[in-house]
Amino acid sequence: MKFRRHKEFVSVPLFSTSDIAFLLLIFIMLVSLINYRVEVKIDFPEADMALRTTAEKNLEVWINLDGSIFLDGIPSDYLALEQKITTLYTTAPDTRVHIIADKNVVYEKINNVLEIMQILQYRVVSFVVKSNE
Repeated sequence: MKFRRHKEFVSVPLFSTSDIAFLLLIFIMLVSLINYRVEVKIDFPEADMALRTTAEKNLEVWINLDGSIFLDGIPSDYLALEQKITTLYTTAPDTRVHIIADKNVVYEKINNVLEIMQILQYRVVSFVVKSNE
């Protein structure tokens, strides 16, 4: 018995590949624009003169109105702050610590954070303010 092969031309439609590539490009662009920085809602203090920092690596210590501490937007406490500063001091000593506090927060809460930095002898610290200009 002899089998006969049927030669049939099979084609894959490639007309929609450019549309799919365009949609993938849009998706990748949108995902890359997502800001993963978590911010705590505070009322910034104001300053007449403010200097901009150019450090690429920063640790943000947020202190809201009721005195709660957040490290890079994550709720934390003084012990976690101390551990984080110790880790930064050993791994990346040039990392700048930004203290971002509500303008109506009790100064004692800010002083507690500064005392931790002073005890650990961490000196790369900035206060973040809103400029009047």
